[in-house]
Amino acid sequence: MKIKDYEKAETSNIDYKIALEEKKPKSWLKSVSAFANSKGGIILFGVDDSTHKLEGLDNVQQVAEKITEIINARILPLPRYEINSFTENGKDFLELKIGDGPSTPYYLVIDGRKEAFIRSGNQSVPAPEHILNNLILKGKNLTFDALPTDYKINDLSFTLLAATIKEKTNKKFDENKDFFSLGLANTEKELTNAGLLLSDQNPLKQSKIVCTRWKGLNKGIIAEDAIDDKEYNGSIIALLENADSFIKNNSKMSWKVVGMERQELEEYPITARREAIVNALIHRDYQILGAEIHIDMFDDRLEITSPGGMFDGSLIQNLEIKNIPSMRRNIVIADVFSRLHYMDRRGSGLSRILESYNDSIQKPKFISDSLSFTVIFPNKGYYKTNEMDENKNIVSDRDLFFIQLYKSIQNTNIRNSTINQIRNIFEKMGYNNMFSREDIKNILNIKDTRATNLISLLLDLELIVKAEGTKYKFQKQ
Repeated sequence: MKIKDYEKAETSNIDYKIALEEKKPKSWLKSVSAFANSKGGIILFGVDDSTHKLEGLDNVQQVAEKITEIINARILPLPRYEINSFTENGKDFLELKIGDGPSTPYYLVIDGRKEAFIRSGNQSVPAPEHILNNLILKGKNLTFDALPTDYKINDLSFTLLAATIKEKTNKKFDENKDFFSLGLANTEKELTNAGLLLSDQNPLKQSKIVCTRWKGLNKGIIAEDAIDDKEYNGSIIALLENADSFIKNNSKMSWKVVGMERQELEEYPITARREAIVNALIHRDYQILGAEIHIDMFDDRLEITSPGGMFDGSLIQNLEIKNIPSMRRNIVIADVFSRLHYMDRRGSGLSRILESYNDSIQKPKFISDSLSFTVIFPNKGYYKTNEMDENKNIVSDRDLFFIQLYKSIQNTNIRNSTINQIRNIFEKMGYNNMFSREDIKNILNIKDTRATNLISLLLDLELIVKAEGTKYKFQKQ
């Protein structure tokens, strides 16, 4: 294998080390822990991390033996790994390949302390408490929704679940069998967390959906800047239906005549938005207390954010959507929703979301980090990309910029708050006006450092160019 072949790998799955640091082994052992706790990865020894310059190693056999010795002594439990040597341009290199393991969490043990690491982008960082809890459950072949609780079957009611099963499957909910076959209770008649989530009362306080229809393009103060604001509790089946109704009630419906039929045009396709809500409910991390699913509607977009990032620690904005394998954080809930035909067992939901925008220039965007997962739906009615004047072929400056913006931030991990700041600057300045760092400070009410960072980002994204002196202008692409 050639060094250049490694550069094709995801940056989250590979690290480079110019040499083996025996006296500071944490510098690379934390990546061993992180890779074993996620989906595996590779550490290349003999390559400079910052420049990828090929330095090579002296005595690769001795280095390989030392790597083995240190991993065996410092990583607990022992992960699956292999060490391979190869030569390129007359220099020797080592490939340390770490496999993902079933016995998570894999700890780094130094000075009597145990610490588990995960991957966050291309960095190995200490696992936050909620992710560590998930790793512990994974190591025991358990999921949060399958854990028993202090509630008994007779403590709560399941009217909505029974009615939905009857409606969707034409079968009656059998309390003597289905609680156990669906994983809603154990043999001691103790309800699992999945049972709580599907009960009418749903006593898990973190399981709710907060929905807001904002005025304009940005968040503000609820009392002043929200057109509609709702909080929903109860069974996650009720959460699904209430959240979808909120989006529908705060959307506009238009229509056009195709042939002899009237065809309704939705701002947010029903199949896509329901898929996103279902994903938020079954894939969210219910162990993050004090966090809930948020649905935020703006004039131009819909954002659905759920607690917890990708289950394997990946950043979805760095992945090819069609190639993402199905990984379910809450297996019991996923199985029930599948039986109710709310989701597809094949894990093709994200692809279907994209397919629902095949007729639009604007595409949905997916963003994740270790704490959250967000889907951003462009408002089809707002952009009207397929209803431009065919004769004049005119697109407003505002629409043109938003198209440029979303294209430029594809495959990045730029935060939603930063995207909103960029939009605000353009709303004020447009393509024709010059602006300075001081102007950005005043528009956004931010400090000098933040304004300078935003200018650097806009230059990197090629959205602005230097105009006169210290002034800039947005450029059309």
